[in-house]
Amino acid sequence: MSNIRNKPYITYGLLIIMVVVFAVMSLMGGTENPVTLVEFGAKYNPLIRAGQYWRLVTPMFIHIGFTHILMNGITLYFIGQYVEQLFGHWRFVVIFFVSGILGNLGSFAFTDSLSAGASTAIFGLFGAFMMLGESFSKNPAIVSMAKTFLLFIVLNIGTDIFVSGIDIAGHLGGLVGGFLVAYVTGVGFSKTSQVKRIISVVMLVVIAFVLFTIGMRAKF
Repeated sequence: MSNIRNKPYITYGLLIIMVVVFAVMSLMGGTENPVTLVEFGAKYNPLIRAGQYWRLVTPMFIHIGFTHILMNGITLYFIGQYVEQLFGHWRFVVIFFVSGILGNLGSFAFTDSLSAGASTAIFGLFGAFMMLGESFSKNPAIVSMAKTFLLFIVLNIGTDIFVSGIDIAGHLGGLVGGFLVAYVTGVGFSKTSQVKRIISVVMLVVIAFVLFTIGMRAKF
């Protein structure tokens, strides 16, 4: 039992869900079919405005095409294990979902395209690493790892800017969400500043409210 607890089973579980959803969508009309995407819960602004707020969650488990799920799956497999080990299982779950929701809110606020993918939550995991780098700046191992992921973030944001069809608003929303929620959850091996925790909660609520309001009022 202890061996199971030490495994990143949340990461594995999320990957299994994504693969199952992808397989079912492939059989039900195709993962690149707009109708199928909407039916399975992709981010679609008109339906979110109509009250289907669960579409801020479900896109994290939907992918558009094989390359999309392959790249996100590989990234989640490697990054997820690190974050789950450092933060713990339940904290990892909170970071993943809060990041994904804030990322989807960013997409809802600033883009009208049909979108889906776990990248909003994955960028949140990168954000959690940035929190570790800031909070444990005297730990060489953590700082080195944080710098590596910072470079990865910069490269990805650069790609987002120059490659069409990538939801940069969703990625940035997830990144900010992960950075802030990591302060809220804290880590298992050290105490987190109570002041930073309170400020992060307030900022998360305010940012989420602002993004939701912009999305609900958007006319594009």
